[in-house]
Amino acid sequence: MKKWVISFTLAAGVLGLAACNGNDDGNSEAIVKSKAGNVTKEELYEAMKDSVGEIVLQQLVFEKALSKEYEVDEKEIDEQINELKALGEEQFNMFLMQSQFKDEDDLRFNMRLNELLNKAAMDRISVSEDEVKKYYDEKLPDIKASHILVKDEETALKVKEQLENGGDFAAVSKAFSEDKTADAQGGDLGTISYSDPQLDAAFKEAAFKLEQDEISDPVESQFGFHIIKVTDKPTKEPFEDVKADYEKELKLSKIDGTVMQEALKDVLEKADVKIEDKDLEDTFDTFLGKEEEK
Repeated sequence: MKKWVISFTLAAGVLGLAACNGNDDGNSEAIVKSKAGNVTKEELYEAMKDSVGEIVLQQLVFEKALSKEYEVDEKEIDEQINELKALGEEQFNMFLMQSQFKDEDDLRFNMRLNELLNKAAMDRISVSEDEVKKYYDEKLPDIKASHILVKDEETALKVKEQLENGGDFAAVSKAFSEDKTADAQGGDLGTISYSDPQLDAAFKEAAFKLEQDEISDPVESQFGFHIIKVTDKPTKEPFEDVKADYEKELKLSKIDGTVMQEALKDVLEKADVKIEDKDLEDTFDTFLGKEEEK
């Protein structure tokens, strides 16, 4: 699976609400009726406000304000989601659960918001063409790879021997691999990036030295011993063809908390946000630097 990371989100979805203990005062429409008592819109709003009000309000306001200034390529969002869904329904649902996204719509909203936030932050970052060219020259192209993970070197050598004697990679992976997630895809790890901080250093160095369709010797990592096969190793595209993509990557790598804070403050001030609910009036104080004044 391509390891894309949401670099900045205000929240990762809402999974539940605090218990609602209020009584129906008759002044708000009931949205749940029962013999035990009704739950009104007002009660639901108050419960949501107490438990997740500030987080959800931040999401909604920033999405509206940023959408006025920037556009998101929805096709790119579709591609990222489809890549995750290609792993299978079970794996996709597990990803949603582990990442605390309620459902696909929640994931899409957060991915879209993340892209908007990044665009606002990148507007505050300048890079020269020389910097982009240096980054291009030093960055290795992404590759696609498969692996078989075992516990010891002896087993890894046995795995390599079977592969060199014509063994099918997916079948050998199913028989030996300890990585059951990749094993479900025949050992396929999808696209991997040299700059991915989640990659084990030893695994990364070995994988990116391989030629296409080459099978590695046993590689020891923190997880065990790997036999790696590179299934796609593209040649680097000409600089002029990919300059815009590399410029975006370089700017993204320069985003830090200070840059994001300044970008969000600008967005809020430009949108002239006014909160009418007194209980939520401090929601954006951190972004506007008002907490320091208190």
